[in-house]
Amino acid sequence: MKSNHTLLAFAALLTALSVNAAGIPEDKVATLRQAPLNSQPTPPVMQKVRNTDIKQTRNYPMQPPVIPHKIDGYQLDLKVNKCMSCHARSRTGESQAPMVSVTHYMDRDNNFLAELSPRRYFCTQCHVPQLDARLMVENDFVDMDHLLKSGAENPASH
Repeated sequence: MKSNHTLLAFAALLTALSVNAAGIPEDKVATLRQAPLNSQPTPPVMQKVRNTDIKQTRNYPMQPPVIPHKIDGYQLDLKVNKCMSCHARSRTGESQAPMVSVTHYMDRDNNFLAELSPRRYFCTQCHVPQLDARLMVENDFVDMDHLLKSGAENPASH
């Protein structure tokens, strides 16, 4: 008997919510969408990948370096890691690409391995190419060096 009352109360609540939701005009619903739900807007044009091959400054300590070139068509799966054709220790002399960090040759117990560590094999988990795209959200990030410099110039602010 108690479960019937619970079921009836739940059904009444769902009915009330659906009536209220149906009565809210679309322009009053908070959403990030730029178009109504039932439309198929044209997606924005894909941004171009920066292809400069110029090493970029990192914004914070331990930030993985970004990829300064296109990687379209690079095979990166269980059988092949195209990144290592230039960034492996044995290939950097001819490619002039930076060698991957020695940490990529260490296991989780900090033992050095002869091959790339399996947990560091899929490069794009941490390293990403950069796009020539405008910021979608305002960004006021300040890196550590800038904070330290401004703190040294204004010691009274501490």
